Order: sequence, then C-alpha cells, then structure tokens
Amino acid sequence: METILITGANKGIGLELVRGFAASGRHVIACCRAPSEASDLQGLAASNDKVEVHEVHVSDGASVAALAQTIGDRPIDILINNAGMAGPGFQHQGLADMDYDGWAETFAVNTMAPLRVLQAFRANLASGTNARAVTVTSQMGAIGLDIPVMFAYCSSKGAVNKVMRIAAPELKADGIAVALVHPGFVQTDMGGPGAEITSEASAAGLISVIDGLTLEDSPCFKTWEGTDHVW
Repeated sequence: METILITGANKGIGLELVRGFAASGRHVIACCRAPSEASDLQGLAASNDKVEVHEVHVSDGASVAALAQTIGDRPIDILINNAGMAGPGFQHQGLADMDYDGWAETFAVNTMAPLRVLQAFRANLASGTNARAVTVTSQMGAIGLDIPVMFAYCSSKGAVNKVMRIAAPELKADGIAVALVHPGFVQTDMGGPGAEITSEASAAGLISVIDGLTLEDSPCFKTWEGTDHVW
C-alpha cells in the first residue's frame, strides 16, 4: 500500500487529493497549518482510517523539522507539495504597485517551502516504491507563456519550476522522480466560482497523472489532463 504525504490538505485541491488517494486504498499523511480548524479534513480522517492529519507550516523550518521527526523513517512513495498562496492583493503585485513584503512571503511559501519539505523527506522518498516528488504549480509560472498579471504569484511559480527541474538529476540518482503539475483553472478560493473546473475534477486528473509517473519521466511539467506543458 502506497503512502502519500500532501501539504495544504485542508481544502480545495489538497482536500480532494486526500479524498481520492484514500478512496483508492492508499495511506495519506494529510498536512495543513491549522488541523483544529480543518473540519472537512478532520471529518474525512474520522471516517477513514487511511487518513492521518498533521500540522505543518511549510515556510517555517522548525515546523517542517518537527513534522519530519514525527513521521520518522517511514517510507513515503509520493510527496505532493500542494500548499501555496496567491500572494498580495491583485492590485498590489504589478509594475505600478508591488507589495514587496507580500512578494517575499509568496516566495517563502510557493518557492522555498517545496524544497524545504522535499529536503526533509528525501530519505523517506528514497526508501519508498516508485518514489515521486510532485509540486502543484501553475501555468502562470511558465516562462514560455506571456501572462502579464500577478507578478509575485507568477514569479514564485516560475521559480519553483526551475528549482525542481535543477534538483531532478540528483534526486533521480536516489530513485525519486520529479514532476511539476498544473491543476487547471480551478474553482478554489483563488480561482473563484467562475473557474473552469471543480476541485474534484482537477484532483482526479492529477491523481491519474501522478499514478502514471515513472523515473524515466523526470523531470516533467504536466497538466491535470496528462499533457506536457511548456516550461
């Protein structure tokens, strides 16, 4: 039985990933900042013994280290860096007006935290089966696309794409595949109710993509529909 660790598991895509993996019989380590406030996640864990809930602040090194100590040397087959943030208000992350403190926070969560979490659980992945390190990114971070909005968010996603791509060869030597995945334009807090697809549809597509990943694919940038995305 595979073990999957997911950050940002309390709502939206993260919650649906937990639900989908657990429904297929996998064991899920579901992590979020405030488990006591994550009623939907706690309800899922109460009804399914394959789900365990843990607290982690992904941008806090001590918090990530504490989670790693709690998990110990248990093998992890799939690590999904899903936790993220949109950044400062839309009007405060552009050429005319940039919230620099907010930009730094966005980088801490979206760019540096995925590597921090990956470092913390690298040995766990190395002892897993068909190990995969997956980061939920966005097409808004693709250098090959011109998306002249949300400077902080776009740059943070473009940066994490590069970080994971350059980490991939060394991780491949450990037997760990690296993948970036674009979840689509999803009806979440960020995407809003007018977005194109539901969290359930996005998560189902991502699970299918993640299940199909092999070491030979690493590094790759895939959409939730399984197609290759421009870097």
